[in-house]
Amino acid sequence: MRETAAVPEAHREALEYIERVTAAAGSVQHRVLAEILAQNAPAEYLRRLGVSGDAPGAVEAFLRAAPLVTYENILPDILRIANGDTSPILSGKPIREFLTSSGTSGGERKLMPTIADEMDRRSHLYSLLMPVMSQSVPGLDKGKCMYLYFVKAETRTPAGLPARPVLTSFYRSRHFLERPHDPYTVYTSPDEAVLCVDSYQSMYAQLLCGLVHRADVLRVGAVFASGFLRAIHFLEKHWPRLCRDIRAGELDAEITDRSVRAAVGRVLVRPDPALADAVEAECARPSWEGIIRRVWPNTKYVDVIVTGAMAQYIPTLEFYGGGLPLTCTMYASSECYFGINLNPMCKPSEVAYTIIPTMGYFEFLPVHSSGSNNNTGAAEPHHRDLVSLVDVKLGHEYELVVTTYSGLCRYRVGDVLRVAGFKNKAPMFSFVRRKNVVLSIDSDKTDEAELHAAVTGAVQRHLAPLGASLVEYTSYADTTTIPGHYVLFWELLRTGTPTPVPPASVFEDCCLAVEEALNSVYRQGRVADRSIGPLEIRVVSKGTFDKLMDYALAHGASINQYKAPRCVRPGRLVELLDGRVQARYLSPRCPKWSPVGRQWSSNTAAAAAAKKADGNGGGAIAA
Repeated sequence: MRETAAVPEAHREALEYIERVTAAAGSVQHRVLAEILAQNAPAEYLRRLGVSGDAPGAVEAFLRAAPLVTYENILPDILRIANGDTSPILSGKPIREFLTSSGTSGGERKLMPTIADEMDRRSHLYSLLMPVMSQSVPGLDKGKCMYLYFVKAETRTPAGLPARPVLTSFYRSRHFLERPHDPYTVYTSPDEAVLCVDSYQSMYAQLLCGLVHRADVLRVGAVFASGFLRAIHFLEKHWPRLCRDIRAGELDAEITDRSVRAAVGRVLVRPDPALADAVEAECARPSWEGIIRRVWPNTKYVDVIVTGAMAQYIPTLEFYGGGLPLTCTMYASSECYFGINLNPMCKPSEVAYTIIPTMGYFEFLPVHSSGSNNNTGAAEPHHRDLVSLVDVKLGHEYELVVTTYSGLCRYRVGDVLRVAGFKNKAPMFSFVRRKNVVLSIDSDKTDEAELHAAVTGAVQRHLAPLGASLVEYTSYADTTTIPGHYVLFWELLRTGTPTPVPPASVFEDCCLAVEEALNSVYRQGRVADRSIGPLEIRVVSKGTFDKLMDYALAHGASINQYKAPRCVRPGRLVELLDGRVQARYLSPRCPKWSPVGRQWSSNTAAAAAAKKADGNGGGAIAA
């Protein structure tokens, strides 16, 4: 009889919990909604709906009365809370902070309200990940994980409430900083390096510690694929300096943060020339194919999100990984944490997330019922169109709608999901796309209307005075560079009397003008996070977009319905466009961005713009 490794008690309890709540998903969801309504019974929002959250029949009353909402619908309530109204507006419990989503409204991040005990729910979902992973990959308690985590810029509302990204909130919480020792989650990065707001010093310190622990590293990763690739690029640029530190046993003087220096000093305790030589031997080779496996030879997998917009990074990760599996473990957003991947070692194209029904109350809007195509014939989808968690159908696509303990009621998250299977009674979803998003490199999400407004403004400001106009344009996210960057293909027409071709400086000004007009999440990625490279304009020859149409028609498009795509994916269309490029221009500098300066008044231009927005919510962490 073959012996099997003993399953830790905590892991066994976690796996039993998953079985229990997915087997009873329907009744669990009913209980969760009843708890949410009872907890938020004092909230003004429920009273407006005529719902007594703690009265008999509250669940049924809510399901009859509560409408679908978008961010624009709750923005006045958000602004009241942000400006200091402490009455129970959305939630029966005090709002402790706002989580800033990667979706934008009026050029700013959306603010998602959250309460203190929401962190307990998020931490609980994290606690399910390793029990699931350990079923597929044994021995993860015998080494360390090199996970590269970073905090991002945060601010405070006029009322003093923190407004920050969900992961920054978690890394600064006691749940992370005071976590008990767990042999399955021993990180190479000191907490002080994770919390360092200087992205260069944080990255340098984390990679150095990861190299010092090279032999013990069993898994590597970051939250997003784009972030992990930035780390590889950083290593490619700075490995001589990192090896010098290891060889000397002393941290580079450019790392000036005292807490980081002290924390790294506890890791870099002595000179290690042999380790420095080994790392240098791999990094100095002409090809970096398989560099992750070569530098960290005991690594079993790379843990990064490669679904949704992150799928564009899969080929690059596979090149650097040298055959290492790419795992996606969790699906979450600023509004709510949703579920986990119960088959984490599957191929990226097969990733499906099982919704954990205790995290919130989940409903689903069939995509065919959105907008003018809904089943009721109404201009907008109605809550009667919604399908419960246990009633979704295999292979069908839905937009996710969530009701949370923090006070969001039937909030449209903006993620489109496809039912890929079931775990007991709980559905498993593959991520399809974000609604309306055409471009994304990191946590940025740019929709077609925003891109069009930015391009039109740049052309009118810089090209029109020179007698030039835009015939047509399209775009794509170029992830062959690290960091990736937006590329715009422009076909120009010079009008009136013969005019010279505008000088390069004009096109560079156009690049910067487009960037200045994009949302603050994009600009933060350019300026502070350095997760997005300079925007590029590629001017193509006359007739290029006619060729693009010819290609589309030859491949089955209708001439009556064809319109030039505002975004194209890497492949034949990009090759066609690149083959007709006459000139390339890059943004000459970073656009303006500041972590402060958000307007909190409901009379501001930002609030007015939000009321015209499509209302899609914050971007999912898994997306």
